[in-house]
Amino acid sequence: MSLVDTTSLEATAAGLEQTLAAALPQLRNISAAEAEMRPAPGKWSKKEILGHLVDSALNNHQRFVRAQRGPLELPGYEQDFWVQAQGYQQMDWQALIYLWETVNRHVVHVIRRIPAEMLPQVCKIGANAPVTLEYLVADYLDHMHHHLHQLQIEI
Repeated sequence: MSLVDTTSLEATAAGLEQTLAAALPQLRNISAAEAEMRPAPGKWSKKEILGHLVDSALNNHQRFVRAQRGPLELPGYEQDFWVQAQGYQQMDWQALIYLWETVNRHVVHVIRRIPAEMLPQVCKIGANAPVTLEYLVADYLDHMHHHLHQLQIEI
């Protein structure tokens, strides 16, 4: 029997599923024109915030998988560059919502497959202090909620 409990993993996976269920109808009700508007110069539009959440999903997916092989050290990523380079502002809004939903459904699947004994695994991301895989998984959901709040999505 593992000394580490998987309750936190299941809670996070269930929390992600609940977040998707709550957020998707609200996101789909945002018009394409509203999704493209920037609140101020230099600030991200709703499209770019959701694109950033896609980047977060893709980066964290890699972290969640790679950390299971041993101590992890990966570079961080330049979020503004990633958003600009991928052109989220030019994407179709409904396609972007679908992409966000799909990658997050896969992240839920990956989280549920993490062995409990891997949760204490040390992960160092960029210049940040080392954290455990368990922390990274929990922080993923917190980060998502932070940005959905920026989109005025009620969770």
